[in-house]
Amino acid sequence: MSLESLDLREVESAIEGILFASGEPLPIDRICLALDLDRPTAEQVLQKLGDYYAFERRGIRLVRMEDSYQLCSSPDYADVIRRAFEIRKTAKLSQPALEVLTIIAYYQPTTRAYIDQVRGVDSSYTVGLLLERGLIEECGRLQVPGRPRLYRTTKKFLRDFHLGSLEELPEMPGLEADGQLRMTEDGTILDPSAMTEKEGSVPENGEH
Repeated sequence: MSLESLDLREVESAIEGILFASGEPLPIDRICLALDLDRPTAEQVLQKLGDYYAFERRGIRLVRMEDSYQLCSSPDYADVIRRAFEIRKTAKLSQPALEVLTIIAYYQPTTRAYIDQVRGVDSSYTVGLLLERGLIEECGRLQVPGRPRLYRTTKKFLRDFHLGSLEELPEMPGLEADGQLRMTEDGTILDPSAMTEKEGSVPENGEH
């Protein structure tokens, strides 16, 4: 079948097959190249495909991570998928890990020395833990004496926290806040400002 003869429905199926075969986040430019599509058309088809999965409550989701896309299992069926493959549930991040991850997410690329300065304690163990979990990665060295390593968040961070890009991070918490990322059981990030309003509200009947 030639690319010229593909209609939009067939393009959807072709993209679905490409993403399924990839198994990893695939840049949209690769999809455009494979199917000889312009970027707006590819984005339109990907959006339609993602909407279909969500609307029909399918067992897979189309996840966007910056300029890449990946087919992932739906979080709605995480428990049964774990049972099927006997996968142990990933341990929740500890408070120190959330603190370090927050600093890196909002100030990346950054060094461990800066993280230690903000937290006031040594963060080497926690940084190592986040590296093992694949939530952060090294991204070069700072051009100063000693050339300390720089760290940034990964595409896995975006996927696990249900973010399409770093621009979707909630507004940076104020200095009066504890500076931690807040999330639901499925890893969805909560807006700190909205939580502050909720926590600070008083019921109409005056009860506390």
